[in-house]
Amino acid sequence: MRIHHLNCGTTRPLGGRLVSGAARPLVFARQVCHCLLIEIDDGLVLVDTGFGLDDTAHPERLSRRFRFYSRPVLDPEETAARQVVRLGYQVDDVRHIVLTHLDVDHAGGLGDFPNAKVHLSAAELDAARRPLTAQERFRYHSAQWAHGPDWVPHSTAGDNWLGFSAVRDLPGIPPSVLLIPLAGHTRGHVGVVIDTGGEGHGGSRRWLVHAGDAYFNHGQMERAASNPPFLTVFQSLLQADRTTRVHNLQRLNELALSGEADIFCAHDRFELDRARAAQLTGVGAGPLVAEA
Repeated sequence: MRIHHLNCGTTRPLGGRLVSGAARPLVFARQVCHCLLIEIDDGLVLVDTGFGLDDTAHPERLSRRFRFYSRPVLDPEETAARQVVRLGYQVDDVRHIVLTHLDVDHAGGLGDFPNAKVHLSAAELDAARRPLTAQERFRYHSAQWAHGPDWVPHSTAGDNWLGFSAVRDLPGIPPSVLLIPLAGHTRGHVGVVIDTGGEGHGGSRRWLVHAGDAYFNHGQMERAASNPPFLTVFQSLLQADRTTRVHNLQRLNELALSGEADIFCAHDRFELDRARAAQLTGVGAGPLVAEA
């Protein structure tokens, strides 16, 4: 199984190291939309979509408040659709999309792959279709799925994976790709786990975990966990359930420290750089070195 690490959308929020942990405080930080493109026997699986071509052509699809705080670059060359083509595929080769959740910077590219089956948690789809709070009404932009995706909702009850409940049966997708419930940021937020087929620490199986927005900065996965102050505020403002979010964050931290999985979140550019370096060298992720 070959896995490509893609940045499907750059944002430039004001705050420098108060957002990214690096650079000066009063400059624009750089964040990414870290997506995965997985080659399987009969096509491709895309994990999250970032922003889509319609977002780049019509920025007004995104709320004014989102654009003000996140300052998305909205470069069409960063969209998953354009990157799939540059890799030598066609957009219809993307047979399946697996979403951690339906926030605008994760689901914007759905319309670029209208024939793909879209896998997500049933709770997340329900939250988007029937928002219960002002926050849910703000965060979900139905224009991004107005084309009528082929939704494949999943219950998050299932087998056990390293202490997490896991959904292993994603129709049409190899059993080496599974979902784990990581609710808290949204009602139905999930992580996507991939058995890479390689070896991890001590000869154990090597797992890759896309944690979506279950955390926002690589410092949160360290032994002395830390997070830039602006991201701490941002996490609290956007959380659907604080107790559940904090609990899942702690579980991910324990898993990261165990060495049994390489874990990354959706928006940390240092984690994206580390994953790409590991892909080139064929070794584990190793420590992060933040740029000044």
